[in-house]
Amino acid sequence: MKFIKERLEYLFASTKGLVLVAISLISLVTAIWGTLSGPMVEWGVRDFTVRLLGMKLDPFFREGRIIMLYHTIAMAVIAIEVYLMTSIIPMKRRYKLTINATVTVGYLSSLIFGLGFAYFGRNWILHGLFLFGLSLMFFTGLLLAVALWPWNKDYYVRSPEYAHTKSGVDLERVAFFTMVIATLGSSLFGAVAGAYFGNGFETFLAENTVRFAHKTPLQLGIIGHLHIMLTLIAVAITLIVGRWLDFKGIYHKIAMPLMIFGIIVITLGVWMVVPFELIAHMIIYVGSTFIMLAALMLVIYGWRKLIKDRLNELGIEKAGFWKGLKALLHDPLKFGALWQMVFMNFTVSGVGIFMAIELDKIFRVWPWREERVTLTGHWHVLAALIATIILMYYADMVGLKGKIRQWFGWILIIGSDVAFAGATIYSLKRLFVKAYYQEPFVSKIFLAMDIGLAAVLVILALLLLWRLFDLFKGEGVWRREKENPEVEVPRTSKEVLSE
Repeated sequence: MKFIKERLEYLFASTKGLVLVAISLISLVTAIWGTLSGPMVEWGVRDFTVRLLGMKLDPFFREGRIIMLYHTIAMAVIAIEVYLMTSIIPMKRRYKLTINATVTVGYLSSLIFGLGFAYFGRNWILHGLFLFGLSLMFFTGLLLAVALWPWNKDYYVRSPEYAHTKSGVDLERVAFFTMVIATLGSSLFGAVAGAYFGNGFETFLAENTVRFAHKTPLQLGIIGHLHIMLTLIAVAITLIVGRWLDFKGIYHKIAMPLMIFGIIVITLGVWMVVPFELIAHMIIYVGSTFIMLAALMLVIYGWRKLIKDRLNELGIEKAGFWKGLKALLHDPLKFGALWQMVFMNFTVSGVGIFMAIELDKIFRVWPWREERVTLTGHWHVLAALIATIILMYYADMVGLKGKIRQWFGWILIIGSDVAFAGATIYSLKRLFVKAYYQEPFVSKIFLAMDIGLAAVLVILALLLLWRLFDLFKGEGVWRREKENPEVEVPRTSKEVLSE
């Protein structure tokens, strides 16, 4: 019993344990449910999975199943970000414990019962428990907003290096707080539509409505909900990475007001999609621009810091381009987290802006399926990029060092970027490949995507297997993490934590 008790305490009472559980569950769900589509269908793997697990895949409910799957994974990702926020942002201990406990029960309830309802018989009791989990997630957001209240004098900035108001209010904390409030409000978009299920509103996939001449208010609400929630998840991980790298100085003072303003504008823009669809997108573009500029400030600061720290470590006062580049690439985890934000502009942001500008001239001329593929890939690549940044943060958090850190980081960067670049090229293939030559071109692109994704999945599997085997050791890494549960973040040493 002691064996089990100690490990359960680690897994559910420490930040590193909680994050490990959530990552493991996301990986397990991705691995199993990934066999239900793509080439796995042709190879017969889907039929084997369905028979083995007793799934019930009625084609009539396909859209509902996919949406439920997206929500369950999203809840686990949000839980990870909440764990990281409670560990790196000063707050009263009672808030931290309550928030972590509530979000854990919330995402586990939504994940277990949501998948049970969607894929194992549509028992409506399970659906009710899924909604209970979502309600707990919302309540967690309310608790987090209270804990992050920026105008509490206990958390005023104590160093002039960080962005703050004249009175000392921490603007980075304001950015976190604004993001949480925006997330709470935006989640209601989905909740309102969900309240009308079975009462004149049916489940649909957003990409299937792209060419509808008219969309109902509830459909617009769902589309807006999808976009803003994914955007705010990206904003959250950007702010978390800033804490990780001890973001400060002039770039920090520029970035935080930009981020706060951008969050407010893009959120209001999405909320206006329902009543003012025609002008809402222009507001969204403005908000996106401010957020992207804030992220750019973080990337510039982070890369300069990585170069400076490495050169100081080597005792080099002046370095040329190549030595500077080598110093920048020395730590693939911290470099990679920032690089993925840059790479995101080529595979997500840039593609989205280009589509918006050339929508009627190019994309609406294509067959509907081609435009749908582009939109679907757009959302999936953004979500996957966020996942790679989280994995880099976690790998650093658990102390990967030496060659293992190098191998893990570079395989994750190269593998994911090859796969996501391939997905982007595939979605835009009609721009530069004639229809006659598309089959051999697509075959090569798919091969690159499969190799890239396989590399990422293998390196992730090795990480999780290491953590699994470590749990069976009496004096493993897990015990050291249990005894030192707090995540080390440079900035917290400059602040006072209230008990």
